Amino acid sequence: MKTHIIACLAAASLFSGAALVRAQEIPQMPPPVKEHEWFKQLVGEWESEMEVFMVPGQPAVKGKGSEVVRMLGGFWLVGEGKGEMMGMKMSSLLTLGYDPEKKKYVGNWVDSMSSTHWTYVGSVDSTGKKLTLETEGPCPMKPGTISKFKEVLEIKDKDHKVFTSSILGDDGKWTTMVVVNSTRKK
Repeated sequence: MKTHIIACLAAASLFSGAALVRAQEIPQMPPPVKEHEWFKQLVGEWESEMEVFMVPGQPAVKGKGSEVVRMLGGFWLVGEGKGEMMGMKMSSLLTLGYDPEKKKYVGNWVDSMSSTHWTYVGSVDSTGKKLTLETEGPCPMKPGTISKFKEVLEIKDKDHKVFTSSILGDDGKWTTMVVVNSTRKK
């Protein structure tokens, strides 16, 4: 009986020591930084009205949508959107985060209307109200060409945000293509 108790104590001691060594080998994961906090103001459910300017100088095509935004840990914002425009339904997925090593906001956008995977890099302005993201993708006016885009997410107040997408023209000027006004659901 004593031998069994001593063997159990020895095994427990070895197990505790091994667990301690393993715990010391695993590096501490870095916590979210202050820039990650910016995303928390976007968490919730939103209703949106969209305007898409398909042809410069022509009236916008209008649509409606909704978005559910949540945090993934303290690091990532995940927005799942649904909308309808001209009788077509679409869904989208947006991820945004902050890369402390690059000192840049980063993100991705995919939707059910195209095969384009949009990759974002950007920054928040000095007011803390506008996140400007830069990306490149297919030019809707010139199939087969790639253009630069600028996407701005502006916080108007705790219950209102505006998303604007602009394309850089050959003349070096930005042209607004999409405006999405969103209101937090109550």
